[in-house]
Amino acid sequence: MSDTDSFIDEVNEEVRRDRFYFMLKRYGWIAVLAVILLVGGAAWNEYQKAQARAEAETLGDAMFAALSAEDTAARAAAFEEIEATNPRAGAMLGLLTAAEQAQAGETDAAVATLNGIGLDADVPAIYREIAQFKAITLQGSDMPANERRLALENLAQPGSSLRLLAQEQLAMIDIEEDAPEAAIERYQGILNDADVTSDLQQRALQVIVALGGDPQMGTAAPAPQTDTVPALDADNN
Repeated sequence: MSDTDSFIDEVNEEVRRDRFYFMLKRYGWIAVLAVILLVGGAAWNEYQKAQARAEAETLGDAMFAALSAEDTAARAAAFEEIEATNPRAGAMLGLLTAAEQAQAGETDAAVATLNGIGLDADVPAIYREIAQFKAITLQGSDMPANERRLALENLAQPGSSLRLLAQEQLAMIDIEEDAPEAAIERYQGILNDADVTSDLQQRALQVIVALGGDPQMGTAAPAPQTDTVPALDADNN
């Protein structure tokens, strides 16, 4: 390599270095800001996770403390004192409160608690449906049959998690109104539904036979039970 080529290379290197420092001075703050935002965002995310974890632990401790009360009235009062951290937690607390109120014989208070959950648009749909269903079944015959039917028909719509349980309650209203054929037809529809649980299927079979019907199983098979609906199934046994 000649001295001229070496000199040119040195000049080019110096020019590149000058350009680099110029760009660093002009745009370096952007890179620094990006790093700060990245680190700050990660720190804020971790802080939020820690806060949510702490709130969940506090809520869990309060719920366990409420459950440890000696009688149902005291447990219900303890649940009412707990402050919910979000609509989902509020719905869970409300369902637990209503359960204790009902067990203590405070049916009107339990229904009011459940209706409050059912009308809260911020609460996830599954919790609203559970609250509405429990409010209906808790009132039983104290609620006029036409009102029960209307409310249950809303819960029996396609897409509802509790539609089969609502259909079962509608069939029971048919029996109450001395319409056994309508009840058998509803129970037969439950039997032929692909989402029927084993417990509900067994109840449907027993009632159809008791009403003098001939159960037609078709090709439907019991679906695996979920965490939510079977709990309500058990309540209807």
